[in-house]
Amino acid sequence: MFRKKDHEPMRPAERPAEPSLARPPAEKAKPDLPRRQVDLPTAPAASEKAAAAPAEGKRLIVGQGISLSGEIEACDRLIVEGSVQVTLKDTRAIEITETGKFTEGKASVEEAEISGVYEGELTVRNRLLIRSTGKVTGNVRYGELEIERGGRISGSISMLEEKAEAGRPGAAAKAAS
Repeated sequence: MFRKKDHEPMRPAERPAEPSLARPPAEKAKPDLPRRQVDLPTAPAASEKAAAAPAEGKRLIVGQGISLSGEIEACDRLIVEGSVQVTLKDTRAIEITETGKFTEGKASVEEAEISGVYEGELTVRNRLLIRSTGKVTGNVRYGELEIERGGRISGSISMLEEKAEAGRPGAAAKAAS
C-alpha cells in the first residue's frame, strides 16, 4: 500500500547511504585484542636502596683525552682514563686505566687499581693492585700489595702499621693486653 514504486525517482531523504570516510560506530572500530600490559619501573624499597648504594655510589670518570686538575672531594670511585693532577679527599677507591695518568697528586683511599701511571703520594688502606701495564712512582703506603707480572713500583714504599701489626702472630695477644 505505501510501497515505493520502482519507476519513481528517489527523494534525497530516501537515498541509500553512500560509503564515506567517516569513522564507523565505536562498537565496530574496536578489535577484540587483549589489553597490553605496560611495565613501569617502580621505586625500590628502602632496603633495596641501601643495598644498591655502595655498589653504585658517587662515581667520577675522567674520560680519555680529558685533563683535570684541582681537588676532588666525597667521591666513592674515581676512574681515570685521561690525565689528572688532583688531591683526593674522602674517596673510597681509585682506578687508573691503561690510558690514565695521575701525576703530581695526592690520594688516600681504601682500594686502588693501577693499570696506567700514578706519580705522587698514595696511601691505600686496604689493597693496592698494580696491573701488568701499571707504573707507580712516589711515596706509596699500602695495607696489601699485589703486583701483576710486568707491573712496576718505585720510590718510598712502606706497609701501613695497622696491617703490619695485624699480620704478625703475636699481634692479637698484644692488642688484648
